[in-house]
Parts: sequence; C-alpha cells; structure tokens
Amino acid sequence: MKKKTVSSPALLVDLYELTMAAGYFERGLNSRSTFELFVRHLPSERAYLIAAGIESALDYLENLRFEDSDVQFLRAQPALKTVSDDFFDYLRKFRFTGDVQAVPEGSPIFAEEPILQVTAPIPEAQIIETYLLSVVNFETLVASKASRVVRAAEGRSILEFGTRRAHGPEAGVRAARAAYLAGCDATSNVLAGERFGIPLAGTAAHSWTQAFPTEAEAFEALLDTFPETAVLLIDTYDAIEGAKLATRLGRKIPGVRLDSGDLLEKSFEVREILDVAGFSDTKIVASGDLNEFKIARFVAAGAPIDVFGVGTEVATSRDVPALSVVYKLVEIQRGGLREVKTKFSDQKVYSPGRKQVWRFSEGERFHHDLIACADENYPEAQPLLAPVLRDGRRVIPREPIARARAATLARIARLPEGLHALRNAPTYPVLKSAALERLLDEVRELYSASRETTGVGSAQ
Repeated sequence: MKKKTVSSPALLVDLYELTMAAGYFERGLNSRSTFELFVRHLPSERAYLIAAGIESALDYLENLRFEDSDVQFLRAQPALKTVSDDFFDYLRKFRFTGDVQAVPEGSPIFAEEPILQVTAPIPEAQIIETYLLSVVNFETLVASKASRVVRAAEGRSILEFGTRRAHGPEAGVRAARAAYLAGCDATSNVLAGERFGIPLAGTAAHSWTQAFPTEAEAFEALLDTFPETAVLLIDTYDAIEGAKLATRLGRKIPGVRLDSGDLLEKSFEVREILDVAGFSDTKIVASGDLNEFKIARFVAAGAPIDVFGVGTEVATSRDVPALSVVYKLVEIQRGGLREVKTKFSDQKVYSPGRKQVWRFSEGERFHHDLIACADENYPEAQPLLAPVLRDGRRVIPREPIARARAATLARIARLPEGLHALRNAPTYPVLKSAALERLLDEVRELYSASRETTGVGSAQ
C-alpha cells in the first residue's frame, strides 16, 4: 500500500469508536440516538468558558469521508480482523446524516450545559466523538483564556503570538482562530490569516537586529521597507539606548517593542524618551511571557503600553491545559420508543434526555441559566441551543469570523461584572428544571428496579 503524505481526517478517531461502530453494524443496531457534548465542571481558575470550535466541528461533519486507502488501512488492523466486509463497504459510503444543535459560537457557557447536541444513527454518532471532543476542548480552552487576557487589558490591543509555542502546527492555527474569536485583534500566524480572514501582525525579531552591522542600520532598513507599519524591537542590546537611538534617526516611527526585563519600568522610561523627542504618536508594544495577571498589573499601574503581544499563555492555556469535556449518550430510539440514558458511576452522573439551556437576563446583564428538558418552554428567557445541521448539511450560513468576534465580545460584556475577576470570581447560577431533576430520579428508579428483577449486582 502506497503511504499517503497527508492523513485523512476520518482516521482522526480513537480505535474504540470504530470497534463500537463495527459492533453496532454487525448487530444491526442503527437506532437514532442523541449525544450531548458538555463540560462536567469548570476549572477553579475559570468563572466562565467561551464555547469555540463549533465551526470547525461543522466543517468536519459536512466533509467526513473514508477514502479507499483509509478503509484498506483499517481492514488490516488486528482489532478489526473479525469484522465482516460489509462494515468496510459501509465505511466507503459513509456520510454523516444526522442533525446537530449547538450554542452560538462565542457564547459564555458553564458546567453541564450542552455545547453540541448530536442526533444520528448510533454508528455515525459514535464515530465522530473523538474529533468533536478534541476540537471543542482545545478551541474552547484557548478562547476562554484569551477572553481573560483581553478583559485584563481594558481596551488595549492584544496580539496573539503563540504558534511557535503551541502543541503542534495545526494547534497554532486553531489557537489563532479561537483567540481572535474571543477578542484578540490580530495573529502572527499567516495560515490562520489566510484560512479564516484574521488580521495579521508582526515585523521583525531580534535576529533582524543582529543580522546588521549596527543597530542603527537594522532600524533604518526596517523603516525603509515598512515605513507605515514597522515596530522597532529596541531591547536586543539595551532598551533605553535603543529608544534613544530610534529617536535620533529623524524618521517616523510607527512603534517600538519591549520584549524582556522589567517591562513596567522600561515602558515609562521609553515613553518619556519618545515624548520628549516628539514621538508621542509612536506606540509601545510589550511582549515576553505575558498573561492576564501581568497585564492587569501593568494596566493598574498606568503603564504607557498600547499593545500587548501574548503567545505561550494563550496558545496553550498554560494554567488550565485541559477541560473535563465529555460526549454522552442521553437518549436512544428503540422500537419507536424513546429511552433516556445516563450513568450512575461515582462523580460521573449526568442528566438524561435531550435538553435545552435557557438564559435569563436582568436588564442588560445575564442573570442565571436553566438547564431543562428539550420540550420545556420559558418564553421570558433565551434558548441557547439551535439547529445548525440537518441531515448532515448546514441550515445556517457560515458566519464571518469578524462578525462572530463582535457577537462574542457583546455576549461577554453582558456577563455579571464580578465574573470578570481574575481571582475569586463568584459562581454564575446554573439551575436545573424540576422536570429534568424528576427525569433523573425516574431513570435511577428504573435502573434499580431492573437490577432487582435480574439479580445483577444484588447482595449474595
């Protein structure tokens, strides 16, 4: 078999999704089932999350195909050697035919609130689990971190510089998208700019300055090439001397960048040097292992920094590198009847049945959320879940990223003010409806009764 140079997205799946799908197929189990993707609990460092990765998930679902070479590879796997040829024919013809509901991308979300709700024949719904979890987990992580950084800057511009520290090249592209969605103004990642239409930022690194015989020649060359956008990196050798040198060039200087040392102290000194020399329009950009806490400290101290470049902390969500995102079966149609599903293992109980999330407001602020059964109605609140795919095809147009970003920032601004605190933020109220609580009790009672009837697990 000729080795492919580009892997198929269809193979980006945990093996057990395929073994389960094969098992369902062999038993003729093709029941229409609903799975919900949600976060079990918020990390202690986050008062809210920003749902992201939904557009990426929809692209995947609309285009999911198993190529012949994919099927040949799977057919050769020992774990699948007992599976009939009919299953592999099924994979060759595979298309996602289900329905999907989702919250609007960029929505603030909380624990146990469905982000995605997938209804499809169970083999289809199972095969897509790994990809959906991966993309929503990662992009939500980054968007949530970026939101905190943006809020900490209090209106100062944030540039996303994280690709070189991201956990792989594709992670860098997705991080750039998620960060822009949550309010960053631009990215250094050119592929993300091309793919998503995100503004780009960046001019030169320390190696540029080092490549020239003198710092002055490096500055002159950059200004000659980029007279309207050049940002001089002035601290390759000495930030203060670099700032003084820049003002002696007799040129317009769009910006200077500080990347090391005591950024707070240096920003005041550099601002004074620039202003005294008549460069009050020159912007100061700061970078170098920044996060929301450092930026908040600079802002509180009145640092004359106009733009913050943030890389590692955003692209990796360093303080919270993973979420408890899960994808759980909540109901299945069997013989024309609806069976609701949950599990009762320790600390992993979840509410059964298809759900809707209702968001209540007081004035311009969100006040509390209610997780309810899908057939409940609360006219005074806003339902978050809405159809995005039907029969495997989009039912809403793709939203331009700039418009999605604006909507995201508007939603974040409607959160209770206390939720923006970087530490010790209050807990946003998320309630469950009485009907949903009753449904869980009913399922628990049915489960207990079935165990008593069959004797499974009973005391001996």
